[in-house]
Amino acid sequence: MPIQRAKPRFIDSKGTATANQLDIGQIGGRRNIVINGAMQVAQRSTSETGKGADAGYFTVDRMYYFENGTTDVRFTQSQSTDVPTGEGFAKSLKFDCTTADTSLAADNQLTLKYRIEGQDIQQLKWGTSSAEKVTLSFFIKSTKTGTFIVELSRESRKISQAYTVSSSDTWEKKTLTFDGDTGGSVVTNDSSNRLEINYYMGVGTNYSSGTLDTTWTGGTNANRAVGQVNAFDNTSNEILFTGIQLEVGEQATPFEHRSFGEELVLCQRYYQVVDALMWGHQAKIGDTNRHVNWILQPTMRATPALTVSQVRSGFSFGGTNELAKDMANYYLSAGNTTDHVYGENHIADAEL
Repeated sequence: MPIQRAKPRFIDSKGTATANQLDIGQIGGRRNIVINGAMQVAQRSTSETGKGADAGYFTVDRMYYFENGTTDVRFTQSQSTDVPTGEGFAKSLKFDCTTADTSLAADNQLTLKYRIEGQDIQQLKWGTSSAEKVTLSFFIKSTKTGTFIVELSRESRKISQAYTVSSSDTWEKKTLTFDGDTGGSVVTNDSSNRLEINYYMGVGTNYSSGTLDTTWTGGTNANRAVGQVNAFDNTSNEILFTGIQLEVGEQATPFEHRSFGEELVLCQRYYQVVDALMWGHQAKIGDTNRHVNWILQPTMRATPALTVSQVRSGFSFGGTNELAKDMANYYLSAGNTTDHVYGENHIADAEL
């Protein structure tokens, strides 16, 4: 009789390997919860100098710098072409220290944050007994070596993990798996900030004097970033990030590279810039004011704040009449009676 060979345990009766049988998590469809993790889109600017004193979105879309307390740290933030070799990346987010602070104040926190809407993480089932684990992977290049901390934070609930930058000025890939949060409330299904990924780059003793919380807790500040090095203690220091991926499960899969066009549209839900000429309708307020209707595409996360930074010579931004997630109506004031006007550099901001 012919010898019957047992099929490998990860092959089903039809000869098909599934993700569950391979135990590698999801292998098809959208995997990466993070938008613009490859740092491709930078609508605001590709380089900004003198940053560090205030929080904000400065260059690469969806990447938020947070600063707490008062520090002397200043840096140039830029979209860089310095990337890991052979990984398919073209861009990274770079912090280049230009003014150092060798002794951070107790309340200082220098952090790269990524914020996620509640409706985008319902699949995690956090706040229930079925809470899913998640795996965070990313590439980092830092002049400063030693212990770094990354934290997941949802409202008052937090969990941290340490990782090590082993070699100075060398791209290294890091992979960290976090337990799902079975405690706290169920994640609200809305468009508000319900989860943050916090990459600490420097903290004071208020955030590092305790014991690192590696399980979900109520988030005692002293336990959030214990052991974190100060990546801004020397003006020769640089720190770069790319390839940020957060996915369901315990296994890191290869980075999900998306097209630039798709990534841009995802980013425009939060921030849109239109440098094209926009048609202004006939005046409705006096003889010299002109209405401009601007359709927001895609529809934004929330009713945005609108800025009109430049308009045609002879006109000025008069104010808004109506703002919505999918439309902006505003008017331009002018010193003439031209039937139509053109406006430029319209900015709608609906960031988390």
